[in-house]
Amino acid sequence: MLSSASSMQSGSLPASPVDVSPRRLSWGNLVQRLTDSMESRSNNSSRSDLSDSVSDMSEEDLFYNPTEEAILKEVVELIERSLREAKDSACALRCAKLLIPDRLLERIGGELLHLAASEPCGLRGALVDLCVERGPQCESVAQLSADPYLVPTFQLTLVLRLESGGLWPKIQGLFSSKVPAGRQAIKLSTGFRVIKKKLYCSEELLIEEC
Repeated sequence: MLSSASSMQSGSLPASPVDVSPRRLSWGNLVQRLTDSMESRSNNSSRSDLSDSVSDMSEEDLFYNPTEEAILKEVVELIERSLREAKDSACALRCAKLLIPDRLLERIGGELLHLAASEPCGLRGALVDLCVERGPQCESVAQLSADPYLVPTFQLTLVLRLESGGLWPKIQGLFSSKVPAGRQAIKLSTGFRVIKKKLYCSEELLIEEC
C-alpha cells in the first residue's frame, strides 16, 4: 500500500498488464497482406510456368532466329537457281533436264544453319563454293555470297554428287528420250559433302559427310 500510494502521489500510473490477446489488423493492413500474398503466389507460378516452358523447348526452338531463317531461304533458293542455270553451261551439270530432290535442298539448308551457328555474323558471313562431283573429278559450278555487302567470315565448299544407284539408271532414259544427243537427264543425289574454312583464323578445315 505504501508503494501504491507513493506511486499515485508521484503522479505516475501503474504499469498496464501485458496484453496476451492477438493484435487486431486494421482493414488497410489486412488488404495489403492479402495483396502481397497473391502477388507472391503469382510470381512463383509464373516462374514455374516459365521453367516448364523452357524445359519443353527443343534445342532448335532455343536457337531459332527468324532473320537467319529468312537468309537461309534466300541462300537455298540461290543454290537451286545456280544449279538449274548450270545445266545449260559446259560444266559437269550440262544436261537436258536436271532433277533436284527436295530432300537434298532441305538437308543443305539444315547443314548451313548448323555450320553458321558458331560464326560471329551467322549465315550472313558465308561464302559458298558450289561444286559437283562426277567420277574422280570435282567441278566448280558457282560461288555465292550470302550477303554481298558483308566481308565473308567463313567459306563453305558444298560438293554435290550425281545419283548413280537405285532405280535411277533404269528410268533415266525416260527423261532423256526426246533430247539432243549427248544431253541426257541428270539427277542429283541427296548425299553431299561440306568443307568449312574460317577466314578470320587459321583453324583446321572441318569436313562433314551428309
